[in-house]
Amino acid sequence: MSAVAESKRITVPEIMAHKGGTPLVCLTCYDAVLAKIMDPQVDLILIGDTVGMVVHGMKTTLPVTLEMMILHAQGVMRGSSHALVAVDMPFGSYEESPAQAFRNAARVLAETGAQAVKLEGGVRMAETVRFLTCRGIPVVGHVGLTPQSIQALGGFKAQGREEAQWPAIEEDARGVAEAGAFAVVLEAMAEPLAAKITRQIPVPTIGIGASNACDGQILVVNDMLGLTPHVPKFVRRYAHLGEDVAAAVASYAADVRARAFPGADNTYAMKKAGPAQ
Repeated sequence: MSAVAESKRITVPEIMAHKGGTPLVCLTCYDAVLAKIMDPQVDLILIGDTVGMVVHGMKTTLPVTLEMMILHAQGVMRGSSHALVAVDMPFGSYEESPAQAFRNAARVLAETGAQAVKLEGGVRMAETVRFLTCRGIPVVGHVGLTPQSIQALGGFKAQGREEAQWPAIEEDARGVAEAGAFAVVLEAMAEPLAAKITRQIPVPTIGIGASNACDGQILVVNDMLGLTPHVPKFVRRYAHLGEDVAAAVASYAADVRARAFPGADNTYAMKKAGPAQ
């Protein structure tokens, strides 16, 4: 990608400037084709580790590897030139130590050209967030429902629906923000708690199932396009492409079996012979 194209991208300070202002528009993406389509409309594209479930048919995000994230991020970077691009650090690639996190995050940014990484976890990850940001790696935090911790959480459950849970989640959000995260994702969180955290921390909150009180919103693009059969309550479908694809494939199959495709318009004829010499 050229330096000219790179210079047009939204920057970390521009994302931070949305705090309390026009909400940030964010989506996940995993390939160049969709990235090119969505890029003019969004502020931040996240290559989420949800790629494991959405693209590769995994049951959770836990088996996703660093190599998978890098491959998909490279595609998204080729297809985009406007949005800030962040990459999820997959399970096991950053939890061991700040040094491990830096080594792998540096690899992600160097091999993809993306501008930031995202880490799950609150207070327990604050030291790592600080270590990365002090060394020039921008970080998006992620608290509330953290899918990489579903074994400990007991499944994909909304967080903060009981006030007794609030202090720990608030501390998590403050911890990563104070450590240097330039934005914090709040996932599957009770609306009053999300609103309170958004007021408390000085960086933008990006909600996914955390109400419109947040400073921005993100969804899994395949969910909002109707390409996945089952979605969480917080998803609004803006298209029904799964149904369209099924109908298109059925029409194609019918045409092939009836020898209606390919037709004359889809077939190469012989070249006309030139005049005899």
